[in-house]
Amino acid sequence: MRWQAYHTPATIDEALALLSRYGGAAQIVAGGTDLILDVQQGNHPTPQALIDVTTIHGLDTIREEAGWVVIGAATTHAAIEASPLIRRYGTALAESCSVVGGPQVRNVATIGGNVAHALPAADGTIGLLALNAEVQVCTWNGVSVECAWQPLLSIFVGPGKNCLASNQMIGAFRFPIRAERTGSAFDRIMRPQGVALPILGVAAQVTLDTNGERATAATIALGPAGPIPFRATESEKILLNGLGEDAIEAAIVAAQQQAELRTSKHRASQEYRHEMVAVLLRRVLPKAIERAKNCSSLV
Repeated sequence: MRWQAYHTPATIDEALALLSRYGGAAQIVAGGTDLILDVQQGNHPTPQALIDVTTIHGLDTIREEAGWVVIGAATTHAAIEASPLIRRYGTALAESCSVVGGPQVRNVATIGGNVAHALPAADGTIGLLALNAEVQVCTWNGVSVECAWQPLLSIFVGPGKNCLASNQMIGAFRFPIRAERTGSAFDRIMRPQGVALPILGVAAQVTLDTNGERATAATIALGPAGPIPFRATESEKILLNGLGEDAIEAAIVAAQQQAELRTSKHRASQEYRHEMVAVLLRRVLPKAIERAKNCSSLV
C-alpha cells in the first residue's frame, strides 16, 4: 500500500480541482479510519493520491444558521458528541456519534467520512437521518465550486457505494432547529469484539402537539435494514395516530415488516435482528417522547 502524493488543500475549490485533475485516481481523506483499513485489507484500490480535507478552514465547524444546525463534513465524532448545540437540538446524533469506535477513533473519524463510506449501519448516518438532515454536495465545474443542499438519502447507491462523482465532495450537513415539544434518541446493540460492530442501531425523533398527546411529526431510522440507510416510513405513519403502548407495538411490527434484515456471519442472524428491532424501538421511542414532553436534551 503506497500512494504517490498527499495533498493538503486550504479550500474546497482547491480540493475539488485536485480531485478532478486526478480523474478518479485520488481519494478524499479526513480521519482515514475507514479508507486506510479498506486499502490495507484489499477492499479498496490504493489511490494514486490522497487529498486531506482536514486542512480546509471551516470544514470542521458546528454552527446555527438561518434555522438550521450546520455541521462541517470534517467535524469529528468527538466534537459532535461534545457540542452543546447538537446535544440540545440533535440529541440522537450526539448519542449516535458517542458510540462510534473507541475514543481514539472518535477523535479523528469525521461525520463526512461516516456518511461517504455509505454503510447502512453507520451510526452517524442513522442519527442524521432521524433528524431529517440534508447533505451539501460541492461540485467542481472546471472553473469554480457550486454547492447545493439535497436530501441525505439521495447520495446512497448501495452498501459502501455513494453517487458522488470524481469532481464532487461533501461539504456539510444540516438539520432543522427542532420545534417546540420535539425530542430524539438513539440506541444500538453491538458486538464489542476487537472492533465495535453494530448489530442494529435505531434513532427516532418525535414532535408532539400542544397537548403532548399526539405526534405531529415522527421519523425513525434504523440500520442495517437494507442496502442503504433506512427510514421506517410505515411506522412513522402509525405514530401520527397515537403514542400509547399499542401504537408503539404496531410501529414495531410495521418496522419489522418493512425492514430488509439479513444474516451476517460476523454480527447476527436475521431472526435476532428482527427481535432487536422491537427491543430498540421500545427503548428509543419512549425516550424520544419523554424528551419531547419535557423539552429535554443532553445539555
